[in-house]
Amino acid sequence: MSFYTSLNGLKNAQTDLGVIAHNIANAETSGFKKSRTQFGDIVVGSALTNPRMTVGIGATVEAIVQDFALGPIEQTGSALDVAIAGDGFFSTRSALSGNTLFTRNGAFELDDAGFIHDGSGNRLQVFPTDAAGAVTSTTPADAQVPLANAAGSPFAGVAVSENGNITATFADGSAQVVGKVALASFIVPTGLRQVGSSNWQATGISGAAAYGEPGSGLYGNLFSGAIERSNVDIAEELVGLITAQRNFQANAKAIDTATQISQTIINLRT
Repeated sequence: MSFYTSLNGLKNAQTDLGVIAHNIANAETSGFKKSRTQFGDIVVGSALTNPRMTVGIGATVEAIVQDFALGPIEQTGSALDVAIAGDGFFSTRSALSGNTLFTRNGAFELDDAGFIHDGSGNRLQVFPTDAAGAVTSTTPADAQVPLANAAGSPFAGVAVSENGNITATFADGSAQVVGKVALASFIVPTGLRQVGSSNWQATGISGAAAYGEPGSGLYGNLFSGAIERSNVDIAEELVGLITAQRNFQANAKAIDTATQISQTIINLRT
């Protein structure tokens, strides 16, 4: 039994090492959220087992939980770099698959059709508004900046305000609000499925997304010209790395000791 108990320990330590390595590898990934491994002990007995004589049979990985604590905010100066100062996720939609994704990475840019998208081409979702910025629909839609205004004046620039209004300016000096950034929240954010590139998808565990405006209720204000960096603390991860390594070594030593004991028993002479 001790062989399998220690073998489980080796596998658990290896899983812990993998999670820590993933955190360290993404220390510079914008919008990344670190994870931690949760373990639980395994105890097996029957109705006839004396509870004072029950021996555990090791540990198991119960969950790999994401930590959605706010990461450091880095000033970039780019008008379409946006950070959330509080709770909430940006909502984006894949132009190819139509899948809705959620992210804390607010590094956006414009394409040649005026759509605001992330580095993977997923389009930012906004609430439609009138020219004054009043929300006209609570159904999110793709954010698109017109390449010219009604008078035919070409697009000159874009800005995102603290309350989420996206304002386009034109060469004739006029300005127009083209939408308000739609933020999403979840009952259980740790239940979101990681899909890479600092993106998540909703699951049955997380619940459906609830949308709202920046600066209202659960949702934080926006910082324009800034990006939220990874919330990985390298010093903390290195300490965890040493601990996981020691756990791995200890379990390997337990297997070695069990092997020596078995060999001693096999070599007994009567």
